[in-house]
Amino acid sequence: MTPLRIGIICPYSLTVPGGVQMQVLGMARELRRRGHEARVLGPCDGPPPASFVTPLGNSLPTSANGSVAPLAPDPPAMFRTLQTLAAERFDVLHLHEPFAPGPTLTAAVTHRYPTVATFHAAGRSSSYKVIKPWLVTLIKRLDHKVVVSKDALALVRSHLGGEYEVLFNGVEVESIRSTPEMVRHAGDRPAIFFCGRHEERKGLRVLLDAFERLDLDAELWIASSGPDTAELTRRTAGNDRVLWLGRISDEEKYARLRAAEVFCAPSLGGESFGVVLIEAMAAGTTVVASSLDGYRNVATHEHDALLSAAGDVDGLVASLRRALEEPELAGRLRDAGTVRAEAFAMSALVDRYVEIYHDLVGA
Repeated sequence: MTPLRIGIICPYSLTVPGGVQMQVLGMARELRRRGHEARVLGPCDGPPPASFVTPLGNSLPTSANGSVAPLAPDPPAMFRTLQTLAAERFDVLHLHEPFAPGPTLTAAVTHRYPTVATFHAAGRSSSYKVIKPWLVTLIKRLDHKVVVSKDALALVRSHLGGEYEVLFNGVEVESIRSTPEMVRHAGDRPAIFFCGRHEERKGLRVLLDAFERLDLDAELWIASSGPDTAELTRRTAGNDRVLWLGRISDEEKYARLRAAEVFCAPSLGGESFGVVLIEAMAAGTTVVASSLDGYRNVATHEHDALLSAAGDVDGLVASLRRALEEPELAGRLRDAGTVRAEAFAMSALVDRYVEIYHDLVGA
């Protein structure tokens, strides 16, 4: 196929870890490997994370979906977006969360190029309710609409209507598997790994409660940060079994996934898709998670993961104990997870998006 100039716009700061940011950067890398000129546009709070990223200014913490999102809804970011779109002459634009305040909404309103839009959010959206009449008109400007899960589909369709293609998120499976495993010293305790924002909906507090009750000699690795970090680190002060890592690079995340015995995702809600579960499966790690609709998009209890009710500390303790004490079960879950991860390879996702891009350009 003819190489294309593709502009991929992310509403969230590309220097802050997040699921949408990971998708955007991973897609760009895969597209560029295939010879397409893919550029990512988005806010950056510091140096851009890759040479193909065009920064659009700093982000502002904004309340969204029970979390705080690093968006750039300010006029300077809007003007930089307009200037970049005028200068780059893209063949096609790909907007992730097209109605998030900032660069993606600006691009959707101006509609300078054929436009693909991917909706990630699930659960609820106050903005969809408040400005629904305007968005119902605006959504008609989007040339091809995609959702990442049935839960994301339910949210956007219930408010705005329309037709959407369901394309699950992708994971850079080969990059994860080629990352060297973190070196562990002989005699080290088995490790449980958590990587997510330290806020209520991610369930870290529930995991700490469960870990306190887990009467096994294991370690808990906690990556990232958030509004609850200070309180929770004080709570575990003096416990040498809990290691607070702070923000880590993708390379360290993959290395720790490959080294840990268990990856735990105890989220309480607001998850439209379980990318992080697929990453853990690709790394060959046993997955223990909450039984959320979004996570059940990718994981099946007793087949490739152990799932328990969100917020159920006793259920989480039982799942962690089984994952650590039943090697035959853990091995079976890891083997099934390895196969499951292949279905979500970034290369397969990009295959379909490239078809969509060419169809729009040809039209």
